[in-house]
Amino acid sequence: QVQLVESGGGLVQAGDSLRLSCAASGRTFSSYARGWFRQAPGKEREFVAAISWSGGNTDYADSVKGRFTISRDTALKMVYLQMNSLKPEDTAVYYCAAKIGTVTRSSVLYPYWGQGTQVTVSS
Repeated sequence: QVQLVESGGGLVQAGDSLRLSCAASGRTFSSYARGWFRQAPGKEREFVAAISWSGGNTDYADSVKGRFTISRDTALKMVYLQMNSLKPEDTAVYYCAAKIGTVTRSSVLYPYWGQGTQVTVSS
């Protein structure tokens, strides 16, 4: 059984920072690419960031590039999303995902998902 559990969401003001964490359990995740997606009310789920199994390859949505940083601790099976200079438009439920193989922005290619953590940014 594969499980992903997100944590670290909350209510912050514009300009603040948050760090999301995603813990993995169940299978060996050392060869899995990991991604973060988000879904705002009334909108489709969108790609935020992804990182390769080695950590050597990362990808970011244009809307978060320069503000968000994805990282991983393979030994601990953890992935993090450091979010700085948060904006009200970053408000969404953030989901952690995992897949075998290479980094991709396509959510349909990630078979494993967490339950999500709410991030709310007030203006």
